[in-house]
Amino acid sequence: MLRYLPFLLLLALTVYAFIDCLNTPEEEVKHLPKAAWVFIILLFSIVGPVVWLAAGRKRGSAGAGGLGGGGRARRTRWVAPDDNPEFLKSLRDDRDDRDDRERRETRKHRDAAAQDGTAPDAAAPDGGADGAPGPDRGDDDDDGDTGKDGTAGKDKDGPA
Repeated sequence: MLRYLPFLLLLALTVYAFIDCLNTPEEEVKHLPKAAWVFIILLFSIVGPVVWLAAGRKRGSAGAGGLGGGGRARRTRWVAPDDNPEFLKSLRDDRDDRDDRERRETRKHRDAAAQDGTAPDAAAPDGGADGAPGPDRGDDDDDGDTGKDGTAGKDKDGPA
């Protein structure tokens, strides 16, 4: 098992250097074009990755906390979504679009029902199309049958 370790380390170094080269912006690559660096890394198994890591790209100073030097430091600091004004604006825009779409669909259904003569407002007092009471509605007439609370002849509002 130990005899495979040098091969695995060389493979890991080559893969790391290759991916690092591919992810590096073109303006940060030094001395040669990016395609030439990719060929060097892949063709020269030991020397290519080491040369890339040593001299292939601009590096920021380690003591500056990532603020000096390389292009990766130019990226903006991460902001939580609830503090990001662009994200909040996109949420408002999505909500407004969804509300507009729902209004158009409701208007379309209402207009179609009005043309058919089966407008939902005329069919049932609660807006249902079949005239049946809604899920929380009981029998409101005082004819002695079961009311809203399940007792005969009474509703929650008082005796029948």
